[in-house]
Amino acid sequence: MSAKGAHRLCDVILDETIGRSTPDVEHERAVAIFDLIEENSFEPAGHPGGPYKLFLSLVDSKLVFSIKTEDGADVATHILSLTPFRRIIKDYFMICESYYEAIRSSTPSQIEAIDMGRRGIHNEGSQTLMDRLEGKIRIDFDTARRLFTLVCVLYWRG
Repeated sequence: MSAKGAHRLCDVILDETIGRSTPDVEHERAVAIFDLIEENSFEPAGHPGGPYKLFLSLVDSKLVFSIKTEDGADVATHILSLTPFRRIIKDYFMICESYYEAIRSSTPSQIEAIDMGRRGIHNEGSQTLMDRLEGKIRIDFDTARRLFTLVCVLYWRG
């Protein structure tokens, strides 16, 4: 297996602390997980290689990353405060609502402008996630984007 292939996620599991939601939200979560697993770069600091399983849970409003190897051996656990993400996620949801509303009634140039803003906020959240994981887990920007999408969907109530 190539080094690139070893530094990746092979599975993402949401633990029962995440809670279940509407069928639409559950579908979006499944899509976010699929996209993340399909293409990612994930390298826990100081570990020779996976692939890895990522178990996500929520404890006291913190996101817990429990990382195991494909065969179940513990690699690391990192606890991430979600406080730095609250404003970004709130802004992201607001602009997404505007975007979906615009699709129904706005001009293409208005839709494009809103979409650029939406991507900008998503990029800000992705960069914040990379910054918060620095020194713990090395991920590329595309993986950060997919992981940030999943974090957003964990907040989404449908």
